[in-house]
Amino acid sequence: MLKKLYRSLRLLPKKRKEPYVSFFQILHFYPYNITIYEQALLHKSSSIKLKNGKWINNERLEFLGDAILDAIVADIVFKEFEYKKEGFLTNIRSRIVQRETLNKLALELGIDKLIKTSAKSTAHKTNMYGNALEALIGAIYLDQGYRITKKFVYETLLAHLNIEKVAQSDANFKSRLIEWSQKHKIPVEFILVNNFMNEDNSPYFKSEVKILGHSAGTGSGFSKKESQQQAAKVAMNRINSDTPFRNFIFSLQAEQEIDHAINDNGSCNESQPTQTNIETDIKE
Repeated sequence: MLKKLYRSLRLLPKKRKEPYVSFFQILHFYPYNITIYEQALLHKSSSIKLKNGKWINNERLEFLGDAILDAIVADIVFKEFEYKKEGFLTNIRSRIVQRETLNKLALELGIDKLIKTSAKSTAHKTNMYGNALEALIGAIYLDQGYRITKKFVYETLLAHLNIEKVAQSDANFKSRLIEWSQKHKIPVEFILVNNFMNEDNSPYFKSEVKILGHSAGTGSGFSKKESQQQAAKVAMNRINSDTPFRNFIFSLQAEQEIDHAINDNGSCNESQPTQTNIETDIKE
């Protein structure tokens, strides 16, 4: 209690100064250690070199924030759906913390106006905002502790989402494609086509979905997971809306099943000894 009061008194002269005001508008509380929040909004393209020679940016805080966010959402979802199985809880957590949701939320909070970056790629900036939000969550955890971080996540993220509605939705295209594959017993394969560093020196990935060895869609993103989701989305759209493609896949599956049946019967006939062979063996 005394420690909290001491911190509050120290902040009094600073509360009307930038960047405290800007952070308060996002967080609804004043940071104790403003430096760590500034680092959370420092993109690697604008990394700062310290006196000891080390470079700092928000990547480490993003790593921490990602783990904390997963833990908080898992905590809330676990209590919200008391009797649901592990697979259901995993899926709903991934839908809540998916990149699209975090990017949108970061823009609504105004994080994009505070990020320090020299990156030029507009596409990458979209992902940059969600990454910065995760880094900010990491900063809150280090500065304020788990309880305040959980309150921030709930009030800024989960309070704006209908968890029941999220549970009924299915934005995870990769999971949907795999479920379709298992239902129809049609093999699906995810292939990493390429990965490289783009003009902003950020990793970029391209993945392809193959169904029965035929390309069904490609996708790109700033992570392997994101590129697979985009490829799966294209594949699911083709399956649902491209009738000739869907018919081709099912006809190809039927042909392969016939070929397998013929091969299996042939193998059985070759391996099964004839009556003559059996008698010969007995006489000998």
